[in-house]
Amino acid sequence: MDNNLTLMTDLYQITMMQGYFEANMHNKKAVFDMFYRKNPSNNGYAIACGLEQVVEYIKNIKFDEESIDYLSSINIFKEEFLEYLKDFKFTGDIYAILEGTVVFPGEPLVRVKSSIIEAQFIETTILNIINHQSLIATKAARVAWAAEGDVVMEFGLRRAQGPDAGIYGARAAVIGGCSSTSNVLAGKMFNIPISGTHAHSWIMSFKDELTAFRTYASIFPERCVLLVDTFDTLKSGVPNAIKVFKEMKEKGIKLKNYGIRLDSGDLAYISDKARTMLDEAGFKDACIAASSDLDESIISSLKQQGTKINVWGVGTNLITSSDCPAFGGVYKLCAEEVNGEIIPKIKLSENPDKVTNPGIKKIFRLYDKFTNKIKADLICLEGETINEDEDLTIFHPINTWKTMTLKANEYYIKELLQPVFLNGKCVFEKRETMEIKQYCESQKEGLWNEHKRLINPHILPVDLSLELYNLKKNMIDNIRKNNKNSF
Repeated sequence: MDNNLTLMTDLYQITMMQGYFEANMHNKKAVFDMFYRKNPSNNGYAIACGLEQVVEYIKNIKFDEESIDYLSSINIFKEEFLEYLKDFKFTGDIYAILEGTVVFPGEPLVRVKSSIIEAQFIETTILNIINHQSLIATKAARVAWAAEGDVVMEFGLRRAQGPDAGIYGARAAVIGGCSSTSNVLAGKMFNIPISGTHAHSWIMSFKDELTAFRTYASIFPERCVLLVDTFDTLKSGVPNAIKVFKEMKEKGIKLKNYGIRLDSGDLAYISDKARTMLDEAGFKDACIAASSDLDESIISSLKQQGTKINVWGVGTNLITSSDCPAFGGVYKLCAEEVNGEIIPKIKLSENPDKVTNPGIKKIFRLYDKFTNKIKADLICLEGETINEDEDLTIFHPINTWKTMTLKANEYYIKELLQPVFLNGKCVFEKRETMEIKQYCESQKEGLWNEHKRLINPHILPVDLSLELYNLKKNMIDNIRKNNKNSF
């Protein structure tokens, strides 16, 4: 994959850059937050994902000669500005929430502080990367929750929206909860487990189903999962699979990682009958895998019906997040520096959800000391601190009468935003994908089950500190006072 994504941006980012350059504003300091407003799929939370690729993008920003020639050819940009771009690189600070972290609407996932020309330019690519991978990681978390601890394999490459979506979607899916992917290149790039069986065409390529099964078993005796629904699942496929398993056993082959895969029909009924047949034949440890356009709703329904499926291959609906195709993250100016002083900025809207939180912020996650479950998240201004030895009362940022008091020494805090770039230097410590996956699992353990349920989950409180709340309220009041005719 090409590491230089410099031109993977919207045209207006570069035209604004030239505008800042022409207005001699390009060295003005600004702070932007990347956050999202609504959990995908009406979930109770999201999974932050994509930071590693963002880091690689920032490190490799470079307007090379070919890029400059292209920008020159479209006759929009002036020569002085193009000369400036030849030495352009990111020189500011980036703080971000680590990949695999459980996150909630309104929280800055990424905070950028730099010259406004640099901070503005990287908006589109950050959104592209974080939005997509966080979406797929969240969808995978939902699927894994529905599977109730069963193995979930990501099978979506052929239906993904192009190579990048297939590759980075596979990585995000494993982080979010899948055990493996069918995507071989993703396995190589990210050192994640790969899995797969065979297609119906394998069966159809032989003189009969039994011969196809025998041949496959002879080649892959240690991972022999047979697709049994090419002709007749219960009358042909499962009996032939059992016959092959018996032959393998008679040859002294130790059966492991073996079983059958279903890809059509009434999966609840067929899996039940197939389980009985396998058990009666002495193959109680044979897995029953299933695919066939699965998603978390179908898996949950099959579980409620007592399905005997214990391995799930989820493809299209996971890799495309079919019920919610976009994460909806945004990137908003929250502060600027004027004569060395940080000036908070706020965006107002007739839609209350689109009113932004001003200032440079950080996020404290508040945990119950006895259960290690998350009690709430508190968005504060940069200079604020919390003393765990004192009671802490927080309140709903809109319905302020809703309060919660955490007793001293009964809670502990973790700060979520971590430094990634400082003065343009990368301070990010890369982690292996499977390490991030383990971290994500521990993060999900911090949620109560009511936050994780698929339908109408309980919403965890994300509150504003009193100082941030007052700043926001005062800024809104002042804007309204100065623009009476606009409201």
